[in-house]
Amino acid sequence: MQQTLEQKRASSAWNEVEKINRASKDIKDKYKGLVLKLPALIHTNGLGQTLAFLKYKGKGDTKDPHEIVYNHLQGWLFNNLKWDDIKDSDLIKRIIFANSEKYRYATNETLAYLTWLRRFAEAVLPEPKNEVSKNG
Repeated sequence: MQQTLEQKRASSAWNEVEKINRASKDIKDKYKGLVLKLPALIHTNGLGQTLAFLKYKGKGDTKDPHEIVYNHLQGWLFNNLKWDDIKDSDLIKRIIFANSEKYRYATNETLAYLTWLRRFAEAVLPEPKNEVSKNG
């Protein structure tokens, strides 16, 4: 049975969030916060600047939630966009050199994928616990 693009997005996002759910509490909290705010950052600053922000904050550390989110987005976009004319191995470079049509498509696809990452992060990852009880 052939999956729709929406089903592929959901399946990929589910797998990524499940991996995060096995990580430390700190990574879970930061990852969840990031995926919740990324669509607003993309709308405000654009895809390129948002990806640059993630790379800057992640500093190449594969255990940093910024780098993790960047890698999740890169993996999805590399596998699901046709990059016929751009062969660079880094997503930011592909975005920088993309024509306006490809840039818009990549932005829309990122937002669609983030919708699933956000939904699953909200559903699966625990809410941060407050140190002070609400009754106290």
